[in-house]
Order: sequence, then C-alpha cells, then structure tokens
Amino acid sequence: MNATDRTPADLLSSELAGDPGRPLVTFYDDATGERVELSVATFANWVAKTANLLQGDLGAEPGDRVALLLPAHWQTAVWLLACASVGVVVDVAGDPAAADVVVSGPDSLEAARACRGERVALALRPLGGRFPQPPEGFLDYAVEVPGQGDRFAPFAPVDPEEPALIVAGAQFTGAEVVERARADAPALDLTGPGARLLSGLPYDTWEGLAAGLYAPLAAGGSVVLCRHLDQLGEDALAKRIESERVTATRH
Repeated sequence: MNATDRTPADLLSSELAGDPGRPLVTFYDDATGERVELSVATFANWVAKTANLLQGDLGAEPGDRVALLLPAHWQTAVWLLACASVGVVVDVAGDPAAADVVVSGPDSLEAARACRGERVALALRPLGGRFPQPPEGFLDYAVEVPGQGDRFAPFAPVDPEEPALIVAGAQFTGAEVVERARADAPALDLTGPGARLLSGLPYDTWEGLAAGLYAPLAAGGSVVLCRHLDQLGEDALAKRIESERVTATRH
C-alpha cells in the first residue's frame, strides 16, 4: 500500500507494481458453479481494456455519470476501477435516465433503456461470455472489450477531490473512497498483505463495496467474492473458506 495513492485506480497501480501475480479477485457464482480467479495483472488488464472502451468508444469524460446496474460480480469490480481510471462518476444502481452511460446486466435491460446516452450490456456468463443474441440498443461488452488496448492513459488527469462514487444515496470523491477503504480494513480483519476476505454482500451499499473490493485492494489483500452464497450449505462454505485460505468473512 502506497501512502500517496489518492484514487482507487492509484491503489490498483501500486498493487500492479508490487506483486502482479498474486490473486486479487476470486469469484464464485453458487447458482451456476462458476469460479474465476483473477491475479492483480489479469484484473488490471481487464480494467485497462474497459477504461479504453469507456473513454474511447463511449466518449466518457471526467464528471460524466455512469449508472452501474450490475450485481456483485468480478466484471462489476472491473467496471468500478475502470470508471475510477477515467474519472467518471460511477452511480451504483443509479437512475439510467440521469446517466450519460448505463452498464447493465441481463436482468435490468428494460430499466437501462431509459438512458439516452451510450448503453452497454453484460451477459454475466461464465468466462465473460457474450450474449447469444445481443440486446437491441446495447453494445455487448464481451464483444467490444477484447480488442481494446492493454494499457490505459486518461486524456485528462483524474482529480481525487472530484466525485467518483455514488452508492445508496451517498457520494464520495476518489480520495474519500481510498480513505474510507483504508479506515474500514482493520474492522474487516484485513491486516495487510496475504489477508483474504470472503464476501457474500451485495454491491449496492458502501459496506458491500468495501468488503467486496475497495478494502482488500487498499490493504494489499484479496477478496473471494461470492454471488448467491445463500445457495451454499454450511459444510460447503467451511470447505471453501479452508480451500481458499480465507482469513475473514462478511456475508
């Protein structure tokens, strides 16, 4: 963890410079049996490609609002950091009609059509698969992102004192996201490098975002992000905690 990091994107850059090969996000979907593990380097590559899509193809600029209509998922975590990289305001579960760009999962496409700007749809299929039939009026993320550049440079420097995140009615600057994530880490039992937090919390509150991404990132730890964790029995959860070397849980 670098004390000079002021935005979530800075946190990721520091981790990439430190130990790029270690796990950062391990994702389970207990409705489908999916498991995906992303190292710092792999996650950062997805973030760079997504930020290039956002800034280049979608024309997003610092201060624009991106409504993120996605569940707790590894691709959602990628979008959160991509938005931080560009300097746009990510509005989690926000009003698409008030957004410049909407990013939707398969279950919120109708609501997302209220956005008059660019619309991106994620199928949320295993291995980042595309839609069998692309939704009309949307770019299919899985089609658009692979061809994007592997390195990202913002057209304008990201100001850490500008709004960066809106969740559950609260707004945070990039610097506040970093400060709160660092402050929350000890209470989440994230004691530093090697700490591994299993989170089954949704992403629609600060608590869910902190446990499921920001605090592990700020602490130099990693997250085991679990969707549909309620479908996993106690014995299976205990085995996962052991096999994934989890050091703390929130669900």
